Amino acid sequence: MSFNRGREPREEAKMNKPKPKDKPFVIPKSMVWEAYRRVAANKGAPGVDGQALEEFEADLEGNLYKIWNRMSSGSYFPPPVRAVEIPKPHSPGTRMLGVPTIADRIAQSVVAAYLEPLVEPRFHQDSYGYRPGRSAHDALAVCRQRCWKYDWTIDLDVQKFFDTVPWDLVVRAVRSVTDCPWVLLYVKRWLAAPLQHPDGTLSERNKGTPQGSAISPSLANLFMHYAFDLWMARELSGCPFERYADDAIVHCKTRRQAELVLAGIAARMEEVGLRLHPDKTRIVYCKDSNRRGEHEHVSFTFLGYAFRPREAINGKTGKHFTAFSPAVSPEALKAKSDRLRDLRIHRRTDLSLDDLAEWLNPVIAGWMNYYGQHYRSALYPLLQRVSSYLRRWAGKKYKRLQTHKRFKRWWTGLLSRQPGLFAHWRWVRAY
Repeated sequence: MSFNRGREPREEAKMNKPKPKDKPFVIPKSMVWEAYRRVAANKGAPGVDGQALEEFEADLEGNLYKIWNRMSSGSYFPPPVRAVEIPKPHSPGTRMLGVPTIADRIAQSVVAAYLEPLVEPRFHQDSYGYRPGRSAHDALAVCRQRCWKYDWTIDLDVQKFFDTVPWDLVVRAVRSVTDCPWVLLYVKRWLAAPLQHPDGTLSERNKGTPQGSAISPSLANLFMHYAFDLWMARELSGCPFERYADDAIVHCKTRRQAELVLAGIAARMEEVGLRLHPDKTRIVYCKDSNRRGEHEHVSFTFLGYAFRPREAINGKTGKHFTAFSPAVSPEALKAKSDRLRDLRIHRRTDLSLDDLAEWLNPVIAGWMNYYGQHYRSALYPLLQRVSSYLRRWAGKKYKRLQTHKRFKRWWTGLLSRQPGLFAHWRWVRAY
């Protein structure tokens, strides 16, 4: 009866607990330990109890035992989920996130880990969200290739998916892959857990699954597998798609086909309790040098990238042509520009140059790694703004650099001495 502590010199930490008898559910302690490791790696904010990860770890053995004991006995009831408004990742505006407690995230991760080997072999090859070995960049690359082959796409936007997904169909989807009683029991309890707002009020829910919980991605993927992926494969096999959670792009050969497919998908979404956003769902013409005509929509945004006609150069012939290609979207660019402004780099004169680089580089490198995969030059204006803020920082930090001539001399010398100091200097070096 032990939990492997991992961090301790000894191999195991003994628990001073009596051996439980007649537990209704058999849940290995190793699953709880592995779930904790996942949660610890992801870190995250405290839930409604205000307990941070460090506080939970102060009595790690006892806290993990409580989770295991309660889950095994069927007496685990999730606390309310803390409601937090956060900026949208690829566009301006905010979305409501549900933040469970540390203990609840571990419990949810136990169920998610149980479901993963059962659902992964079933999932469609063009489902990319929240799956091991798959990423948003994989979905974007496939989408890019298909836009060159198919003249038309449907940009699907499921309205308020995480707020409206029906519970009964979610549970039915889970039951289709397992009849494990404790998995079904806790999925139902997590679906019904109320949201607690900053003022302390509770919102009872009768549908939806809070975005941000450890179990929500698994439930969302499983639901959409049956509601969309399998339906598309069965009814519209000639129209390939890429889906990342509730975002999807469908490819069609003709405008008429796209109209019929969209009508069919809209009806299917209504059938499973969802609704396509009437303003954000649209049919798009994928125009390139080989395609002609004027159409209402010739661009769409998918996973923070804007797909539209762009000038390109043939590497072999040097000739210019039009390619329907992705680049960081204007919405994502504005969102990151707002984030850059909020960092107030020029005011952090309390930091040394090395400390400033250590603070900024993870943020800037993250933007480069995600948005620089295609048409990276579209990201350059944002990176140049970083250098502009660095000049303002240097002028405040070192009064002698306030003139342009002195700053330029200092900047040039800095680039020469430490060419890799800031992450964005790999792409944009000159001020």
